[in-house]
Amino acid sequence: MHTEYHHAACGLLSTTLDGVIVEVNDTFLGWTGWGRDDLVGRRTFAELLSPGGRIYHETHFSPLLRVEGKVQEMALELVTTAHARIPVLVNALLDDSADESANDGGAGTPVVQLAVFGVAQRREYERELRRERDRAEQSEIRARALAQTLQQTLIPPSPPLVPGLEVAAVYRPAGTGEEVGGDLYDVFQVADDDWVVVLGDVCGKGVEAAVITALVRYTIRASSVLAADPASVLADLDRVLLAHGSDRFCTVVLLRLRRREGAWTVRMVAGGHPLPLLKSGGERPVAIGVPGALVGAFADIERDSTELALVPGDQLLLYTDGVTEGRRGRVMYDDERLVSAFADHTGDASSLTETVLADVLDFQGGLPRDDVALVALRVPGPP
Repeated sequence: MHTEYHHAACGLLSTTLDGVIVEVNDTFLGWTGWGRDDLVGRRTFAELLSPGGRIYHETHFSPLLRVEGKVQEMALELVTTAHARIPVLVNALLDDSADESANDGGAGTPVVQLAVFGVAQRREYERELRRERDRAEQSEIRARALAQTLQQTLIPPSPPLVPGLEVAAVYRPAGTGEEVGGDLYDVFQVADDDWVVVLGDVCGKGVEAAVITALVRYTIRASSVLAADPASVLADLDRVLLAHGSDRFCTVVLLRLRRREGAWTVRMVAGGHPLPLLKSGGERPVAIGVPGALVGAFADIERDSTELALVPGDQLLLYTDGVTEGRRGRVMYDDERLVSAFADHTGDASSLTETVLADVLDFQGGLPRDDVALVALRVPGPP
């Protein structure tokens, strides 16, 4: 045989149709520890396999070779003279020109050519890939759990009780609800009969968005204690986000509510966020306020506050763009559908948020494309 045959990168054998070895290269002998005289004319290829491999050879390898004339990449195990096992892939080709001689009893006539490839390194590589995949999956699970934990600390399970005002809120993450988004809401007290209501949407999802969401929430809380005007609070938030350098902006609508002698006044500002809807006196809901630039995207932005008085029966609905931009195919839920759902509603603040959320989810087949957050305020009493 040629030198190329004996020193090939894979094991090469020639056998009779019954499997008796008639030629073998040095590569195969080096792998297994056998001598050429121990194999040629003395052993079959199947005898060099593990017990399980012999059964598989008899039930699959040999029948397939006889029927198809070839076998491709069949996984087997060789047993060395030291009783070690070597995982291999075997290709085999039946030489039809010699088949007739073999059937006539031509002993030693090579009719099957086998190429044997060691796959120990390949299997270790595959195992390492599986280990890396498992590590990545565990890392993703931990990151998701961290983000969900952060989100739970950022969105109160239920709004606080505000004397003389109904307050309700709902939040639904996008998709199946497993991935945490950047929507946030907050309702907190600054002084007696002095409350702040916040609804916002941080760009992005996951842990990074949750971190910025925390920064937004606590910056607003701290600034609201010092600044009475919501526009000043958003100016502080602009500076904090720009200084953070994360390249993440957000949208925010911020309301400062004060009750004096039983009547509520609202001062509000919007930064890149959908304007709240006001339903008053049985009239069709309308958007209130002045649109403003995104928060944390530009320096030295001036914002205008809007002030209004609320009378008994008045309702405000704050929402994120996951509501109006919800899609069913190419059709969006849109502003008009939201206004109609709000206009048709006659219950309290809590039932309003639940009704609108159910309508948005139903429109999208139960799987929203984006996070959905709603906050409703209602002054008790007849409209």
